[in-house]
Amino acid sequence: MSDAKFESIVQEFFSRLMRLEPVYATYLGIHEYDSQLPSGKRSHYEEKISLVKEFREKIEEISPEELSREKRMDWGIAKQMAELELFRLEELRFWEKMTQVPDTVGDGFFLLLVRDFAPLEKRLESISSRLEQVPRFESEFRETLSSPVRLWNEIQAESASKLPTLFKIIESVAVNSSLPASEKEEIKELSEKASEALKDHAEWLYNEIIPRSDPEFAIGKEKLEKLLRLRGIELTSDQILEIGERYLRELKKMKKDLASKIDPNMTPDEVLQKIKELHPKDFREALEKYQEAVQEAKRFVIEKDFATIPEGEKLLVVETPPYLRHLFPFALYMPPAKFDLVRTGIYMVTPPETKEMLREHNFPAIENKTIHEGYPGHHLQMTCATLNPSLVRCLVDAPEFIEGWAFYCEELVKDLGFHDDPVHRLIMVNDLIWRAARIIVDVKLQRKEMTFEEAVEFLIRHTGMERDAAISEVRWYTMRPSYPLSYLLGKHLILELKEELAKKLGKKFDLKKFHDTMLYAGSLPFKYMKELVIERLVHS
Repeated sequence: MSDAKFESIVQEFFSRLMRLEPVYATYLGIHEYDSQLPSGKRSHYEEKISLVKEFREKIEEISPEELSREKRMDWGIAKQMAELELFRLEELRFWEKMTQVPDTVGDGFFLLLVRDFAPLEKRLESISSRLEQVPRFESEFRETLSSPVRLWNEIQAESASKLPTLFKIIESVAVNSSLPASEKEEIKELSEKASEALKDHAEWLYNEIIPRSDPEFAIGKEKLEKLLRLRGIELTSDQILEIGERYLRELKKMKKDLASKIDPNMTPDEVLQKIKELHPKDFREALEKYQEAVQEAKRFVIEKDFATIPEGEKLLVVETPPYLRHLFPFALYMPPAKFDLVRTGIYMVTPPETKEMLREHNFPAIENKTIHEGYPGHHLQMTCATLNPSLVRCLVDAPEFIEGWAFYCEELVKDLGFHDDPVHRLIMVNDLIWRAARIIVDVKLQRKEMTFEEAVEFLIRHTGMERDAAISEVRWYTMRPSYPLSYLLGKHLILELKEELAKKLGKKFDLKKFHDTMLYAGSLPFKYMKELVIERLVHS
């Protein structure tokens, strides 16, 4: 009886959230709201706060002891999710500090354009309706942006100015579709109006908002500690910082040893720069190499019986859309929608703006990035996660597992023989150093112990990253407190769990079973993932 009541509460919350957040609904594969953009008014966020509070109160009325074992875990996850979301909405209040217009508008169209869940003409109908609503959404959000942060709105102004490129692509797609001529013309007219609205929004940000914005972006140590606690991470920022600093020291020694094997007459950074010269001649060739790397990595996962790959999944390699390129200088991944029948992930690769940036797409880096973003990293993990039937688990935010898993895979595939040579190892170790540096930068930026420029210089000094890439990296770090530290911390936690299980189970420890148990449990906060894995592998 309690299980049914709990499921009913979750279902009601989910349905109301989808109505409130139509772009998020599209992301999850709920297409009832594809023709809508959300409200940009302050009342929208106040309604969301009320909805989450009501959800928390209703689930707290249920005693977890009355639930089945599986639902008891979902109850804990739901409560944590609600408390974390309320902290973000009521205390961090980023919705008052940074315009949400470019991200919401960009995602709202990109999802409909790229995901092939319905005939193109049907998707273009929804695109047309959303285009019509862009001016309304843009004007509404002007009221909501009441405590602007300078850096974040500079970034968003840049995004807003790049979005008309996406609208031009929509126009081109519509022209080549089988829509009637009148509907093609309507999309063109709506696209032009939407473009004007975004240009106006960028000018408004540059001329009126940014000059009076707060230069401070850090949330401070107290809020960082609370954020970590609400995420279920049972470590303080000091302890996490210590982990990052220890890894950085150890990895730099490893980098030196690997570099000496490649060329003992060069410094590690000179060897690294030499490897970076091994890159495609242009971005077109780079994109082809990424596509080849996807197939090679998938074959390796199958041959090594690394994990169970879901039937019917596929991974599409595309260029990163213009409105995201200044935030993601290398690559990013968009998972399949939970409720779509077609399980297609999207692996976005960012075209380099300079010849120097093309060096970041060197051949060993392409293979390493593809392990992280594709197989057996994000694409495999997030595709498997969509198959878990729990509604709660598709709503939860757990970067320490999502990013930790992808990062864990980078080194493990080398240990299993995937391009296991000093050159590829050096690139992988340098990426490990980058993630160790992320921990240090993330913690120190948010605790106000490091400036933006110091963070950029720190990345350049420790990773050899090109300056433009380092600036892009630090920009998004400032907007996502505690997310950048999740990569190496998550890997560290997975390795600790793996070692604990290997000791307990001895010869009975099965690597594939360990992987599958995590992959098909959903993208759980690690606190719950550890509990579930131990229960299934040790106590069952």
